[in-house]
Amino acid sequence: MHLKLDKEREIEMRNIVEIKEVFKTIDKEEILSGINLQIAEGEIYGFLGPNGAGKTTLMKCMLSLLTITSGSIEIFGKNLQEHREEILSQVGSIIETPIFYENCTAKEILEIHAQYMGKNITELDIINTLRMFGLKNTTKKVKEFSLGMRQRLGLARAFLTKPRLLILDEPINGLDPVGIQEIRNLLQLLSKEHGITILISSHILSEISQIADKIGVIKNGLMIEQVYMKELMKENIDLEEFFMSHFLSKNQEL
Repeated sequence: MHLKLDKEREIEMRNIVEIKEVFKTIDKEEILSGINLQIAEGEIYGFLGPNGAGKTTLMKCMLSLLTITSGSIEIFGKNLQEHREEILSQVGSIIETPIFYENCTAKEILEIHAQYMGKNITELDIINTLRMFGLKNTTKKVKEFSLGMRQRLGLARAFLTKPRLLILDEPINGLDPVGIQEIRNLLQLLSKEHGITILISSHILSEISQIADKIGVIKNGLMIEQVYMKELMKENIDLEEFFMSHFLSKNQEL
Protein backbone atom coordinates (compact mmCIF):
# COMPACT_ATOMS: atom_id res chain seq x y z
CA MET A 1 0.00 0.00 0.00
CA HIS A 2 1.45 3.33 -1.01
CA LEU A 3 -0.22 6.72 -0.85
CA LYS A 4 1.38 9.91 -2.14
CA LEU A 5 1.41 13.12 -0.16
CA ASP A 6 -0.76 15.92 -1.50
CA LYS A 7 1.98 18.06 -3.06
CA GLU A 8 -0.21 21.15 -3.40
CA ARG A 9 -0.99 21.02 0.31
CA GLU A 10 2.70 20.64 1.14
CA ILE A 11 3.50 23.77 -0.86
CA GLU A 12 0.71 25.75 0.85
CA MET A 13 1.97 24.90 4.34
CA ARG A 14 5.37 26.14 5.42
CA ASN A 15 7.63 23.37 6.66
CA ILE A 16 9.33 24.22 9.95
CA VAL A 17 11.16 20.88 10.06
CA GLU A 18 13.17 19.75 7.03
CA ILE A 19 15.25 16.60 7.46
CA LYS A 20 17.24 15.63 4.39
CA GLU A 21 19.17 12.41 3.79
CA VAL A 22 20.08 11.95 7.46
CA PHE A 23 22.32 9.01 8.31
CA LYS A 24 23.36 8.00 11.82
CA THR A 25 25.87 5.27 12.58
CA ILE A 26 26.52 4.04 16.12
CA ASP A 27 29.29 1.49 16.77
CA LYS A 28 29.51 0.77 13.03
CA GLU A 29 25.78 -0.01 12.89
CA GLU A 30 23.65 2.20 10.63
CA ILE A 31 20.66 3.28 12.75
CA LEU A 32 19.25 5.89 10.35
CA SER A 33 19.56 5.41 6.60
CA GLY A 34 18.95 8.53 4.54
CA ILE A 35 15.91 9.84 6.43
CA ASN A 36 13.81 12.52 4.73
CA LEU A 37 11.02 14.08 6.80
CA GLN A 38 9.02 17.30 6.61
CA ILE A 39 6.69 18.79 9.23
CA ALA A 40 4.55 21.81 8.37
CA GLU A 41 3.89 24.59 10.84
CA GLY A 42 0.96 23.79 13.13
CA GLU A 43 0.83 20.09 12.24
CA ILE A 44 0.64 17.15 14.61
CA TYR A 45 2.96 14.59 13.01
CA GLY A 46 2.57 10.96 14.12
CA PHE A 47 5.85 9.05 13.94
CA LEU A 48 5.28 5.29 13.75
CA GLY A 49 7.55 2.28 13.71
CA PRO A 50 8.45 -0.86 15.69
CA ASN A 51 10.87 -0.80 18.61
CA GLY A 52 14.40 -0.26 17.33
CA ALA A 53 13.25 1.30 14.05
CA GLY A 54 15.07 4.58 14.75
CA LYS A 55 12.31 6.87 16.08
CA THR A 56 14.03 7.86 19.33
CA THR A 57 17.43 8.16 17.61
CA LEU A 58 16.03 10.66 15.09
CA MET A 59 14.34 12.66 17.83
CA LYS A 60 17.59 12.80 19.79
CA CYS A 61 19.37 14.02 16.66
CA MET A 62 16.74 16.77 16.30
CA LEU A 63 17.53 17.87 19.87
CA SER A 64 21.34 17.68 19.39
CA LEU A 65 21.51 14.90 21.98
CA LEU A 66 23.13 12.87 19.21
CA THR A 67 25.15 14.14 16.24
CA ILE A 68 24.14 12.99 12.78
CA THR A 69 26.73 11.17 10.68
CA SER A 70 25.67 12.94 7.48
CA GLY A 71 22.77 14.83 5.96
CA SER A 72 21.08 17.96 7.31
CA ILE A 73 18.43 18.97 9.84
CA GLU A 74 16.76 22.35 9.45
CA ILE A 75 14.31 23.65 12.04
CA PHE A 76 12.57 27.03 11.63
CA GLY A 77 14.46 27.41 8.36
CA LYS A 78 17.91 27.23 9.99
CA ASN A 79 20.56 24.54 10.12
CA LEU A 80 20.55 22.84 13.52
CA GLN A 81 24.31 22.40 13.73
CA GLU A 82 24.94 26.07 12.94
CA HIS A 83 22.12 27.58 15.04
CA ARG A 84 21.78 25.03 17.84
CA GLU A 85 21.09 27.30 20.82
CA GLU A 86 18.73 29.62 18.94
CA ILE A 87 16.68 26.69 17.63
CA LEU A 88 16.57 24.63 20.82
CA SER A 89 15.42 27.64 22.85
CA GLN A 90 12.17 27.35 20.86
CA VAL A 91 11.76 23.57 21.20
CA GLY A 92 10.21 21.59 24.07
CA SER A 93 10.61 17.85 24.44
CA ILE A 94 9.94 14.64 26.30
CA ILE A 95 12.40 11.92 25.34
CA GLU A 96 11.87 8.56 27.03
CA THR A 97 10.81 8.92 30.70
CA PRO A 98 10.83 12.47 32.13
CA ILE A 99 13.28 12.88 35.02
CA PHE A 100 12.47 15.17 37.97
CA TYR A 101 13.72 16.04 41.43
CA GLU A 102 11.53 13.60 43.34
CA ASN A 103 11.22 15.69 46.53
CA CYS A 104 9.94 18.80 44.73
CA THR A 105 6.37 19.87 44.01
CA ALA A 106 5.16 20.51 40.45
CA LYS A 107 5.46 24.26 41.04
CA GLU A 108 9.04 23.91 42.27
CA ILE A 109 9.92 21.79 39.22
CA LEU A 110 8.69 24.53 36.88
CA GLU A 111 10.47 27.24 38.89
CA ILE A 112 13.75 25.30 38.60
CA HIS A 113 13.22 24.84 34.87
CA ALA A 114 12.46 28.55 34.40
CA GLN A 115 15.74 29.47 36.11
CA TYR A 116 17.66 26.90 34.07
CA MET A 117 16.25 28.13 30.75
CA GLY A 118 17.06 31.74 31.65
CA LYS A 119 13.93 33.08 30.00
CA ASN A 120 11.62 35.81 31.27
CA ILE A 121 9.08 33.44 32.85
CA THR A 122 6.89 35.00 35.54
CA GLU A 123 5.17 33.48 38.56
CA LEU A 124 1.87 33.96 36.72
CA ASP A 125 3.24 32.01 33.73
CA ILE A 126 4.05 29.11 36.05
CA ILE A 127 0.63 29.19 37.76
CA ASN A 128 -1.20 29.37 34.42
CA THR A 129 0.83 26.45 33.08
CA LEU A 130 0.10 24.35 36.17
CA ARG A 131 -3.60 25.15 35.77
CA MET A 132 -3.59 24.22 32.07
CA PHE A 133 -2.07 20.81 32.83
CA GLY A 134 -4.29 20.09 35.84
CA LEU A 135 -1.51 20.46 38.42
CA LYS A 136 -2.30 23.82 40.06
CA ASN A 137 -3.93 22.49 43.22
CA THR A 138 -1.58 19.64 44.03
CA THR A 139 0.86 20.00 46.92
CA LYS A 140 2.19 16.47 46.48
CA LYS A 141 5.85 15.87 45.89
CA VAL A 142 6.74 14.32 42.54
CA LYS A 143 7.63 10.99 44.20
CA GLU A 144 3.91 10.67 45.07
CA PHE A 145 2.70 11.38 41.53
CA SER A 146 0.90 8.82 39.40
CA LEU A 147 2.37 8.03 35.98
CA GLY A 148 -0.30 10.22 34.37
CA MET A 149 0.60 13.16 36.62
CA ARG A 150 4.29 12.72 35.82
CA GLN A 151 3.55 12.79 32.09
CA ARG A 152 1.42 15.93 32.48
CA LEU A 153 4.23 17.54 34.47
CA GLY A 154 6.67 16.60 31.69
CA LEU A 155 4.39 18.29 29.16
CA ALA A 156 3.98 21.33 31.42
CA ARG A 157 7.75 21.69 31.69
CA ALA A 158 8.15 21.32 27.92
CA PHE A 159 5.43 23.95 27.32
CA LEU A 160 6.59 26.48 29.93
CA THR A 161 8.95 28.33 27.58
CA LYS A 162 6.19 28.68 24.92
CA PRO A 163 7.97 26.56 22.30
CA ARG A 164 7.10 26.60 18.62
CA LEU A 165 7.83 22.87 18.33
CA LEU A 166 7.24 19.96 20.73
CA ILE A 167 9.10 16.66 20.25
CA LEU A 168 7.42 13.89 22.24
CA ASP A 169 8.74 10.34 22.41
CA GLU A 170 6.01 7.90 23.57
CA PRO A 171 4.25 10.41 25.88
CA ILE A 172 1.27 8.09 26.47
CA ASN A 173 3.26 4.88 26.97
CA GLY A 174 2.06 3.01 30.06
CA LEU A 175 -0.90 5.29 30.79
CA ASP A 176 -4.39 4.02 31.59
CA PRO A 177 -7.30 5.04 29.31
CA VAL A 178 -8.10 8.12 31.41
CA GLY A 179 -4.46 9.25 31.36
CA ILE A 180 -4.28 8.71 27.60
CA GLN A 181 -7.39 10.82 27.04
CA GLU A 182 -5.98 13.60 29.25
CA ILE A 183 -2.76 13.73 27.20
CA ARG A 184 -4.71 13.59 23.93
CA ASN A 185 -6.86 16.54 24.98
CA LEU A 186 -3.79 18.52 26.06
CA LEU A 187 -1.97 17.91 22.77
CA GLN A 188 -5.01 19.01 20.78
CA LEU A 189 -5.25 22.13 22.95
CA LEU A 190 -1.57 22.96 22.41
CA SER A 191 -1.92 22.48 18.66
CA LYS A 192 -5.23 24.22 18.02
CA GLU A 193 -5.21 27.04 20.59
CA HIS A 194 -1.48 27.73 20.90
CA GLY A 195 -0.39 26.91 17.34
CA ILE A 196 2.39 24.57 18.49
CA THR A 197 3.77 22.08 15.96
CA ILE A 198 4.04 18.59 17.48
CA LEU A 199 6.11 15.54 16.53
CA ILE A 200 4.85 12.54 18.51
CA SER A 201 5.89 8.90 18.44
CA SER A 202 3.61 6.22 19.84
CA HIS A 203 2.77 2.54 19.66
CA ILE A 204 -0.91 3.26 20.27
CA LEU A 205 -2.18 3.59 16.72
CA SER A 206 -5.76 4.39 17.73
CA GLU A 207 -4.55 7.49 19.56
CA ILE A 208 -2.32 8.68 16.73
CA SER A 209 -5.25 8.30 14.33
CA GLN A 210 -7.34 10.63 16.51
CA ILE A 211 -4.85 13.48 16.77
CA ALA A 212 -2.34 13.35 13.89
CA ASP A 213 -2.57 15.40 10.70
CA LYS A 214 0.24 13.51 9.03
CA ILE A 215 1.85 10.09 9.53
CA GLY A 216 5.41 8.95 8.93
CA VAL A 217 6.39 5.27 9.03
CA ILE A 218 9.97 4.23 9.77
CA LYS A 219 11.33 0.69 9.43
CA ASN A 220 14.92 -0.43 10.04
CA GLY A 221 16.13 3.18 9.92
CA LEU A 222 14.36 3.93 6.63
CA MET A 223 11.45 6.35 6.21
CA ILE A 224 9.19 4.20 4.09
CA GLU A 225 6.11 6.40 3.81
CA GLN A 226 4.58 9.74 4.78
CA VAL A 227 0.88 10.39 4.30
CA TYR A 228 -1.83 12.76 5.51
CA MET A 229 -4.53 11.22 7.73
CA LYS A 230 -7.14 12.87 5.49
CA GLU A 231 -5.83 10.82 2.57
CA LEU A 232 -6.24 7.59 4.55
CA MET A 233 -9.76 8.56 5.58
CA LYS A 234 -10.65 9.51 2.00
CA GLU A 235 -9.51 6.05 0.87
CA ASN A 236 -11.38 4.51 3.85
CA ILE A 237 -8.13 2.97 5.13
CA ASP A 238 -7.75 2.22 8.83
CA LEU A 239 -4.43 3.39 10.34
CA GLU A 240 -3.68 -0.04 11.77
CA GLU A 241 -4.31 -1.61 8.36
CA PHE A 242 -2.05 1.02 6.75
CA PHE A 243 0.70 0.50 9.32
CA MET A 244 0.64 -3.30 9.24
CA SER A 245 0.74 -3.30 5.44
CA HIS A 246 4.39 -2.25 5.83
CA PHE A 247 5.22 -4.99 8.36
CA LEU A 248 4.44 -8.40 6.95
CA SER A 249 6.02 -10.41 9.78
CA LYS A 250 3.28 -11.42 12.17
CA ASN A 251 5.85 -11.88 14.89
CA GLN A 252 7.00 -8.24 14.80
CA GLU A 253 5.31 -6.46 17.66
CA LEU A 254 4.51 -2.74 17.76
